[in-house]
Amino acid sequence: MSDGFGSGRRAVVVIASTRAAAGVYEDKTGPVIAERLRAWGFVVAGPVVVPDGDELGRALREALAAEPELVLTSGGTGLTPTDVTPEQTAPLLDRLVPGVAEAIRAAGVAKGVPTAMLSRGLVGVAGRTFVANLPGSRGGVVDALDVLGPVLGHALDQVPGSDH
Repeated sequence: MSDGFGSGRRAVVVIASTRAAAGVYEDKTGPVIAERLRAWGFVVAGPVVVPDGDELGRALREALAAEPELVLTSGGTGLTPTDVTPEQTAPLLDRLVPGVAEAIRAAGVAKGVPTAMLSRGLVGVAGRTFVANLPGSRGGVVDALDVLGPVLGHALDQVPGSDH
């Protein structure tokens, strides 16, 4: 069942997880993201699961080259040395949308997960594509999607130049 704001729009899901990409364990966040996006009416590519680091940057550039309306990532937003999703994303963004990233972190903290404030995920616009780095945990992804749901349609309308 779709509320329609994703209808006719394309989305790409990219998961940054070295261990999931190596087959050490199954990716748990990509399917959650893809399922929610499909429920919102999006045509979804992915999830593409890649290792943290330069390969994530390549996957993001490839996703953006296809000019979807939306790219969502999961993983690589923490503090470990291999968590470089924000560093791989930042050079690709034309404009930041910091309020959305702050709201995602705040939602996790409000649900009793103080470590949510440690997420360094970025949200912004690359060309005509809205890009958001979601946390790498299943719970963090669900919380982030709950934050995005009420504003995503409006954001996607604005990115190509629609009026308020």
